[in-house]
Amino acid sequence: MKTGTGWMIGAVLVALAGSGGYYAGTRGHGVSAPGSSGVPAAAPSGTGDAAAKPGKKLLYYRNPMGLPDTSPTPKKDPMGMDYIPVYAGGADEEDAPANQVKISTDKVQKLGVRTEAAQLRSLDKLVRASGRIEPDERRVYAISPKFEGYVERLHVNVTGQAVGKGQALFEVYSPELVSAQREYAIAVQGVGSLKDAGGQAQAGMQQLAAASLARLRNWDISEAQIKALTETGTTTRTLTFRSPVSGIVMDKKALQGMRFMPGEALYQIADLSAVWVLADVFEQDIGLVKNGAKATVSINAYPDKAFSGRVTYVYPTLNPATRTVPVRVELANPGGLLKPGMFAQVELPVASKGQVVTVPVSAVIDSGTRQVVLVEKAAGRFEPREVRLGARSDTYIEVLDGVADGEPVVVAANFLIDAESNLKAALGSFAPAPQADAPVVATNSVGHQASGTVDSVDLKEGTISISHGPVASLKWPAMTMEFKAANPALLQALKPGAKVDFEFVERQPGEWVITSVKK
Repeated sequence: MKTGTGWMIGAVLVALAGSGGYYAGTRGHGVSAPGSSGVPAAAPSGTGDAAAKPGKKLLYYRNPMGLPDTSPTPKKDPMGMDYIPVYAGGADEEDAPANQVKISTDKVQKLGVRTEAAQLRSLDKLVRASGRIEPDERRVYAISPKFEGYVERLHVNVTGQAVGKGQALFEVYSPELVSAQREYAIAVQGVGSLKDAGGQAQAGMQQLAAASLARLRNWDISEAQIKALTETGTTTRTLTFRSPVSGIVMDKKALQGMRFMPGEALYQIADLSAVWVLADVFEQDIGLVKNGAKATVSINAYPDKAFSGRVTYVYPTLNPATRTVPVRVELANPGGLLKPGMFAQVELPVASKGQVVTVPVSAVIDSGTRQVVLVEKAAGRFEPREVRLGARSDTYIEVLDGVADGEPVVVAANFLIDAESNLKAALGSFAPAPQADAPVVATNSVGHQASGTVDSVDLKEGTISISHGPVASLKWPAMTMEFKAANPALLQALKPGAKVDFEFVERQPGEWVITSVKK
């Protein structure tokens, strides 16, 4: 009996203590029961409830998966996840501005993200081009007789032979030449015979002699031969042709005993003491190349030598097959080391226009329609900025608008950040927020979307081959092609034959990278 009574007393004491604690707690925190007067009841928390951020104005709701989709009212995505509210002041329920992407700090370390501050620097660029050695066209000579005849004897009979100026090349016989010599010799003798005759006869003979002399000179008869003909009056059966310049025989068509016609080029001689380099400069660099610019030429045959030249002409035509413009560089050729036809590597230093804001080339994500740079705003938070680019060097590129000096930009793993956080959601926030009564439309995507069937997956190389349908944003037809994966984890669950929807970007010309994929 005593035991039962003690148990009942203990239960009453516990109940009184609990009610007293509840009363004290409600007074200490100022919370009253629902429906009572005084302080209102606390609103229940919820992902899509505007009251989750008291004191802030709700703007709209965004897709929880980072897709470019917003809504003026609370809703769920096809997977049943609540849309995330975005408030005035640039904060959602995670306190991250809508135009930023957020990656956990441990994942940032795993991705190998590196940043570098944008800096003011001079973009001294080195334009490189491939070229070939060519003879100077102004130093190439053709030996072409101006009369019909026969090659009587060859003094130089090997292509590539070096000759000096005035050196005998070949001898020719021509009936016309012999006849012209005899005519001139007779005219000279007639002038001497008629020196005491009347003025009219002497003048006529002098005109005949002058006409015969002009004919011989027009046929390139040397002054020495004409002098000998005048003094002796005897004609020579053959005429010797000599080299007009010191150089190399580039072409020889003359054969001993052959017949030639007027104007036929029997020899071609080039003076190689100075040569040209015709460099093929790419279209995007041609605006930087100016006449008079210094150039450095290197030849594979002489890896320890560098030849200095100067740009003398930028050709006015472009090769549509290679998208290059020929540029002429003139340089001296001491010792004849540079042979026509050799390949050459040309370097043209280009001066910059002064100090400009620059970022590393690897910091720019080029989607084909716009260029984006990721700016680090805080640990694990990155803001995509659309930038306008200018000149570039081998490692840095000028930013005309979008990034200020000193701002840290992501230079490594920026494509992995894109794959992890779906960068296009943050880019979509550049557009104004939809009004309550306005229809919801998807914002622009930074990449291209397609659907297709997986043909093969190479986890070791991080590539996947997909037979996809047409891609409207690129005007591509249906085809099968290989893509790289921005993150190898994207390929883990994919097998050949799987139907997938995927998004991809062009990381560099011809390299297409998948940034997201789902079955």
